[in-house]
Amino acid sequence: MNIVCANCFTTNRIPDDKDYNKGKCGKCQQGVYSPKPTELTANTFYPFIERNDLPVIVDFWASWCGPCQNMAPVYSKVAQSSPSLLFTKVNTEQVQQISADANIRSLPTLVFFHQGEEVDRISGGLNEMQMKQWVVQCLQKIAN
Repeated sequence: MNIVCANCFTTNRIPDDKDYNKGKCGKCQQGVYSPKPTELTANTFYPFIERNDLPVIVDFWASWCGPCQNMAPVYSKVAQSSPSLLFTKVNTEQVQQISADANIRSLPTLVFFHQGEEVDRISGGLNEMQMKQWVVQCLQKIAN
């Protein structure tokens, strides 16, 4: 399995018989997996989305967006309880080109990627139950 280090963004190959949650990056020696959402930039967005074998959920947000601020703790909580997924954040004010490329029209918007391809997206503030239901629906789509 390939997993991109959440710290230095180097792609690491984790043997199938090893637990990626405990894997260390060959470059920076930090844990490759982070249960916290990883902040992506213009330089790290595409490598992270395209090189990870695990599904990646991206939260497109902005500091001025009230629903984004309200949803942030929920997003972090769901990330902590979902070890088979990678959670990331993109600040649309700082990474405007990525937001434009992703056709983000409202905030917050969550986009579920698998192997570099968009599987689904949902816009608007979600509570914990709604977010978990959406994640389950996305996982069902990639299981088929």
